[in-house]
Amino acid sequence: MLTKETPAVGEAGGNAAVMCGIGAALPPTAVSNAELCAHLDTTDEWIHARTGIAQRHIAGPDLSTQDLAVRAAAKALAGYGPGPVHAVVLATTTPDRCCPATAPAVATRLGLTGVPAFDLAAGCTGFLYALATAAGLITSRAADTVLVIGADRLSTLPAPNDRTTVPLFGDGAGAVILRRGEASEDGSLGPVVLGSDGTHADLIRAAQPGDLRLEGSEVFRHAVDRMTFVATQAVAAASWRMDDVDRLVPHQANARITSFVARQLAVPDTRQLHNIDSVGNTGAASIPLLLAQAAADGRLKAGHRVLLTAFGAGLTWGATTLTWPEMSSDPRPTETP
Repeated sequence: MLTKETPAVGEAGGNAAVMCGIGAALPPTAVSNAELCAHLDTTDEWIHARTGIAQRHIAGPDLSTQDLAVRAAAKALAGYGPGPVHAVVLATTTPDRCCPATAPAVATRLGLTGVPAFDLAAGCTGFLYALATAAGLITSRAADTVLVIGADRLSTLPAPNDRTTVPLFGDGAGAVILRRGEASEDGSLGPVVLGSDGTHADLIRAAQPGDLRLEGSEVFRHAVDRMTFVATQAVAAASWRMDDVDRLVPHQANARITSFVARQLAVPDTRQLHNIDSVGNTGAASIPLLLAQAAADGRLKAGHRVLLTAFGAGLTWGATTLTWPEMSSDPRPTETP
């Protein structure tokens, strides 16, 4: 909502989307493989060898997708500092309700009543789809500043006793602020390359919570092929070479998938970021959560050239590039009480 105190959107400045704030949130309850094995027919060794996951954070019934999104967004906004936010885009596969969307409630809790706010569903590629959408709002001058959130409670999707899917998923949220700026600035998003293929929609599907079906071997093959292909496209679109990439940030679906992707892209292990061992697959939260953690612990520093790539249900895939900017905030994930 425009007021006398709120500047009109798109009046001045550059025409690039620049990342300038980040935040993340995790539920306080971390569940180890050993704890899962107490009621699943599996072992810690089996889970870790096939997925790379040692634990995941699980939200209780009193912690919603909205709650996680608000905590992550508040952290990002604290780092951004004063200034209006003109839109909120929430990427999620697990909205609190089918209707209404979760984003307007998130915006209101953040004091942003009146700005456009909407959900976006693109599976685990959702955050990259949301970045592209936010960048479009900025470059079309519909918004000067956009809050982009990825939040999911994927632990609600598998059947409780499914030993092949329950260990994979965790809950969490990550958020970034995009502002209008110059393409030459650190933090400026490169071209976002996206794709989908609905002929394989049944490879990852859930009609309702507790009903997840996942065709593991086929998902593995498509994930490696699509993430590698789209990452190569994004690097070319940015006029980079793969040797220019300082940090590869793949969606954290499975450690073997990300290892295969890095190998096909010829990105050394020392340049690949990961956190799947401690959080599992957090869906649309995966990439911003990893970025926040890596920025906090020093694995990701200002000036690093970063390649983001993801794959998810739909099938969907996407990739983009940016040079990591200076961040004034503390991006460490807040563990929500």
